Formats: sequence, C-alpha cells, structure tokens
Amino acid sequence: MTTPTVAATGAWTAAGDLPTPAAWYGQHDGAVLLDDDSVLVTGGADAASAALDKTAVYDPTANSWQPVDTLGTPRQLHTITRLANGKVLVVGGLGGSSASGTGLRSAELYDPHTHAWTATGSLTTPRWGHSAALLPDGSVLVAGGSTARSGRTTTALRSAERYDPSSGRWSPAKDMTDARTGHTAVPLEGGVVLVVGGVAPVGTADDPALAFCELYDPEDRWTPTGSLLRARHRHQATRVSDSTVLVTGGTAPGSPGAGPYDPFSQRSAERYDLATGVWTAVTEMPSGRAFHRAVRIGPGQVLVAGGAASDRDEAGYRSAALHTTDQDDADVWVPAAGLASGRWAFATVALPDGRALVTGGAARSGLAAADPAVTELTAATELFAIDDETIPVAGSGS
Repeated sequence: MTTPTVAATGAWTAAGDLPTPAAWYGQHDGAVLLDDDSVLVTGGADAASAALDKTAVYDPTANSWQPVDTLGTPRQLHTITRLANGKVLVVGGLGGSSASGTGLRSAELYDPHTHAWTATGSLTTPRWGHSAALLPDGSVLVAGGSTARSGRTTTALRSAERYDPSSGRWSPAKDMTDARTGHTAVPLEGGVVLVVGGVAPVGTADDPALAFCELYDPEDRWTPTGSLLRARHRHQATRVSDSTVLVTGGTAPGSPGAGPYDPFSQRSAERYDLATGVWTAVTEMPSGRAFHRAVRIGPGQVLVAGGAASDRDEAGYRSAALHTTDQDDADVWVPAAGLASGRWAFATVALPDGRALVTGGAARSGLAAADPAVTELTAATELFAIDDETIPVAGSGS
C-alpha cells in the first residue's frame, strides 16, 4: 500500500538576513512597503523580550537588508503605518521589557529619503497593543490597546485618537463601543475601518478573547457590526477585496480541563461581508495556528504562514497554506511549500511583483529552546512565490 502524497504549491527562497534578529508580537507592528518597493521594519522585541530601537530596510534589487537610523525610543507592540506622503508613522508601544515596560505616548516619523527618524506629536494616552489604520483623508486612526493603571496592572482602552500629518498633532476620536487590545483593524471601501476581536484583560494568564466587532466611519462614529462566530485573539484579519475580510486562526479559548477549551478552534476561518455585516464560516485551514501571519498576494488569494499554538514552550511552525476564493465565493485551501525556518510573531509584507516576504520572528521558546530562559529568534528572511498553474480553482473539484 502506497502512502498518498499532497503536492504543495509555490516555493520559498532565502533572502538576506536581518542585521538584528527581532520578534513582532503585535498585530500592526511588522513590516511596511515603502514607495520605492523597499521594505521597512523597526523596533520589536529581542531574545530577552526587551524593546528594540533597531531599524532596517530591505532592498529587493540587492536582495539584502541595510541598517538605518535607529528609533528615538526603543519600542515593541507599537504600530507602524505608511502615510500618503510616503513617510512612515510609528506610534506608542511598550518601552523596556514585556514584563516591566512602560507604555509610550511618543510617536516618530521615518523619512525614506534621509533614513532618519524625527519626533512628532504625542498621543494623549500612552498605549500598546493598539490598532492603526490609514483613513481616506490621510489621517491615521489609532484605537484601543493596553495602558497601565494603579497596582502595576493593565487595562484595555476604548479610546481612539486621530493623527493629522499636516500638523503633526493628535485629536480625540469617538470611543469604541468595546474596550479591547490585541485586535486587528482593516480599512474597507467607503473609508470605514473594521475592528476585529482582541482581548479584554481581566488579570489572568489567559485573558478572554472577544467576538465583538465594530465599524468606524469617516463621520467619526463607531457602530457595532456582526460578531465573529468564534472569539479570537492572536488571529489574523486580511482584506481580500474592497468589502470582504478573511479571519484565520487565533489562540484556543480557555485551557485543557478548565472551561470551554476547543483545541480545534485554531483551524477555523471566517469571512466578513461589509454589505451584510455578517461573518460566515469558510473551509477550515489544513492545520490550526496562532501568532501566524496572513497576507493577500493576488486576487482572491491569501497566504497564511508560520505561527504556533502558544508562545510558551513552543517551536515555530514551518507550514503554510494558500486560501483562494472564486467569483461565486467558493473557497479552498491549497497546501503551500513550507518555510525553511519555522517561526511565529514575524514580519511579513506583500511585494508588488506578487511575492510575499517574511522576516525575523521567534523560533523556539521555553522548554523547546536550548535555554528555557531565552527565546530563540531568527534573522532569516524568505520570499514566497506561487505558480498559478498549480493552484486549483475553488469549487472545481480539482
């Protein structure tokens, strides 16, 4: 009896290593594509979970990274957003270590022509784990996140602020319906922003994930919209079209033997339709994951790569899969070639030529690492490219 084999689509190729290994544990703190098609990464966490100030730029022509001017303030769990004028805005985050760091109010601007960072207006409220979204008028909406309170505890925020690039100042925006941190925010047609999932800290090791979602519109209003079918944290939300979003994975709720633990929830995926405000289940991923990354690399195509079940006592996944949707909204997952280096909490971005770039991240932690006290990071960069002829059309039965 022969063992069946499953052909994987696409291939990963090695690219230049990061000058400094780093992990990006937030939802909006990874890589951004610059106007000249180079890629910028900055900040993040080192092997001891301390905030970094390092910045590097990837040149796709030279296939290499170059260190550039460092941040004025080391930070992790910040947000990074490319502005309409080509500059890059970095906001807030956590200074110091993840265990004893301080929430930051400061923001900085990167100029791709000089490679220099300069300070800009500060937030009203220090925050980390927040979201950031570029609005049609060129302003940036920052919402939610965590902030410190008395007794060395943290709380999730409902508050939101808008940054005006022309003045470099922040102004208050309307509060969200629900306080949340670790959520995702996806700009959609009509200038609305969809905010998805996250957590509300309650002082436990595993804070409860949220299913509540809401929409922000250009009139500075928040409106509740359809809730996720499964509450999600450390998930990914990817814009598939002007009005649809694919959400994948996330940490399983609860813990084994305590509460509604569902080890298979990490495989689930669902799609949001802005026209109806409803989430519907789509085909489950071949394997579950959290702390992964998902990026749109073509019409109706989303690449999901890496991840882990947890960030404790774990080794990063090498597996990847490609989700495709046809014109009839039928969907299918296609196994993709695996990463050379398993990882989670890494940076990723879609390149204009249709390839996806991943870099950095955590490779092993706790009992899975050589030293349980130190998280093993990777500096490796890999590029994924697909062969269209190997991808079956959703609903074709191939």
